[in-house]
Amino acid sequence: MVLALLVSGAVVVLVLLGLFVFGLRRRLIQRSGGTFDCSLRWNVPEEEAEPSGKGWIYGVARYNGDRVEWFRVFSYAPRPRRQLERFAIEVLERRTPQGEEELALLSDSVVLACRHRGTRLELAMSEDALTGFLAWLEAAPPGQRVNVA
Repeated sequence: MVLALLVSGAVVVLVLLGLFVFGLRRRLIQRSGGTFDCSLRWNVPEEEAEPSGKGWIYGVARYNGDRVEWFRVFSYAPRPRRQLERFAIEVLERRTPQGEEELALLSDSVVLACRHRGTRLELAMSEDALTGFLAWLEAAPPGQRVNVA
């Protein structure tokens, strides 16, 4: 009986510690400012007829100079999973979520199809975050090529 209580208590402590570390990591990511909620779908097929809800990963993006760093929300990794350089991002189209995507993404998300160094990707973010992202892209220093559709 005592052993069962000790094991149960240890499990509860470990779960609480894990949740605390998730929250602490997110705070550290957001500490420098310039963050926004952003789902990512990497390596999207060109000829996809109907967008599916598969492949979307919920994350947080952070502006860092001429890069956007993207972090998975449900991860303990201290480093960004993806880094998108401003000069390498080409915006292809902007659309609303379709079909199963509406269930996979946050409500009121806008999907931005892009190409980064030859890889097609999609970013889903709020309308406000999209306005800031496009303004950041267009504010590239003189001499850098930026393609915004």
